[in-house]
Amino acid sequence: MELWTARVCCALLSLFAGLTSGLDITSSGPTTIESASGQSVKLDCQFTLATEDSGPLDIEWSLLASDNQGDDQLIIMYSGDRTYEDYPTPVKGRVHFNSADPKTGDASINLTGLKSSDSGTYQCKVKKAPGVRSRKMLLIVMVKPSKPRCYIEGHAYEGKDIVLRCTSNEGSKPMKYSWEKTSDSKLLPASSVLDPVEGSVNVKNVSASASGIYRCVASNRIGSDECVLDLKVTAPPNTAGIVAGSIIAVLLILLLIAIILFCCCRARHRKKYEKEICNEIREDVPPPKSRASTARSFTVASQRSSLGSMSPSNLHEYALKPQYDKIPSSEEYDRPPSQAPLPPPAAAKMAGPNLSRMGGIPVMVPAQARDGSIV
Repeated sequence: MELWTARVCCALLSLFAGLTSGLDITSSGPTTIESASGQSVKLDCQFTLATEDSGPLDIEWSLLASDNQGDDQLIIMYSGDRTYEDYPTPVKGRVHFNSADPKTGDASINLTGLKSSDSGTYQCKVKKAPGVRSRKMLLIVMVKPSKPRCYIEGHAYEGKDIVLRCTSNEGSKPMKYSWEKTSDSKLLPASSVLDPVEGSVNVKNVSASASGIYRCVASNRIGSDECVLDLKVTAPPNTAGIVAGSIIAVLLILLLIAIILFCCCRARHRKKYEKEICNEIREDVPPPKSRASTARSFTVASQRSSLGSMSPSNLHEYALKPQYDKIPSSEEYDRPPSQAPLPPPAAAKMAGPNLSRMGGIPVMVPAQARDGSIV
């Protein structure tokens, strides 16, 4: 009895649904679409109407949120025989209806200039009262691998281990790398190990026969690109000679620095010593001998000048002055103050012959009277 009742209910619901709406989406294409960046893609959404669908026709395309916390974004809409596509979304200006009149049953849209950020789930919803139908499609925008970069890790010396690497900065996963040798035997070294995911080739104990041109190809489902590497395996350098040369160079530099420091210290010490000698006052050093001759010449010249300008009236005064024409000797300079020589005795009056002997010229002075007249 219960089973019969359930069947009757299902039949009634199906009949009610058929009577209430004849709207249906007829697209049967794939619900997951992969396309390359920069290209265009069509998201198909075909529908049919019935005579009982008499309400206004509304078509909405939305980009569904990736999680339940976000909001769906309306990207384009057709309502009241008019298209609305000026919505602030990442695909603004790049989304259009495939048909100029979507009410004919074609609600498909075209996306142009695809970007990796356009990937997501898109929903087509057709509403014509009392019917409502929708269809979801997953769009995956794949990026072609960018030009990879080939390089060597390690030193390409015989007997060493090296790694050939190939990396592409851009490209959708999964990505695959392949290596091949394009010169000589066109075979990878026997000791090499290829990793197609990481794009590396490990070569153990590399030999000179591994030298040549290598090519790496990075590819995914929508495209590929490649790079070329020139491998040159050489003999290892003379490590002992390099170490010895480095040690000698370091020692020479240290020696040069030591010589410069020694010269600077010596020059500084000499300058300091000369400065101390210049500032030192020596009391026990006799004056230079040239002073005696200078003083003697100065005294004689002074006496001659004085005698030449003397008159008979002042000869007497000159004779009474002490004589300063005597130049002290070195013993007198060294003699202590207690044994200083006594001043010379007063000179006698200078006579006429003595005056003539000394170069003076006698002059006669006329006699005068008390009243001032000449006698």
